[in-house]
Amino acid sequence: MSNTTIGHIRKMKSALNAQGEVSYQLPLGDQLVDMNPYIGKTLTLVHTGNIHCCNCGKKTKKSYSQGHCFVCMKKLASCDMCIMKPETCHYDQGTCREPEWGQANCFVPHYVYLSNTSGLKVGITRHTQLPTRWIDQGATQALAILKVSSRQLSGLVEVELAKMIADKTNWRAMLKGDESPMDLQAKAAELLPEIETRLHELAMEHGEYAIERLDNAPQSISFPVSQYPTKISSHNFDKNPEVSGVLQGIKGQYLIFDTGVINLRKFTSYEIELS
Repeated sequence: MSNTTIGHIRKMKSALNAQGEVSYQLPLGDQLVDMNPYIGKTLTLVHTGNIHCCNCGKKTKKSYSQGHCFVCMKKLASCDMCIMKPETCHYDQGTCREPEWGQANCFVPHYVYLSNTSGLKVGITRHTQLPTRWIDQGATQALAILKVSSRQLSGLVEVELAKMIADKTNWRAMLKGDESPMDLQAKAAELLPEIETRLHELAMEHGEYAIERLDNAPQSISFPVSQYPTKISSHNFDKNPEVSGVLQGIKGQYLIFDTGVINLRKFTSYEIELS
């Protein structure tokens, strides 16, 4: 790779090795840039001012729903509110924006999991997205506790568990360091009996085999960070097109510089010059 690379960025790709260590690649145009080797080195990212929709390719002044133009954001099922709140799925009402997409992505197995992400947290993800989902959220430990038949059902279960534990990541706390280890299996053993009645009701509604209890070992995850920040300040390409500093680590979808942090996923479809 030359000293300077330019292209539209996408969410960083991640891989987990047998030791639980994460490696990252940044899609930049048609290239994949290995990011781990840059840790400890000065890195500069400059937004050229160009944003092109990740779906239709149209130039847009503003990015919606992580890289879409306004028109695509309004028409794509993947940008609907039910993606953020699966329990609000409206497919059965005949109002899904893209029924075929819904069938392929929502009516497939999903996991309900516990993670150690700025504390104990519940989350859900499609069966194909482990451990990617855990890495993207900056979890240092994670455990899939239930496998369910659809995205809506995973959301309904998550809602019950979220009455007792967090369902969102405190990103500032997540970026300040690794959380103290916790026994996720013991946490699951405490929490699941509390929602036993609701699980039974959901199984009656969705089918006897719609909810499967899992007995897995937790996954530990180690991020490539040489130094965590003591104070969090954020870079934002919309306010300042240039981000520069010594790259001290990567966690979740954040680059951690000695000058501040930046959530690259937020700027999907921005054209960036990296040097």
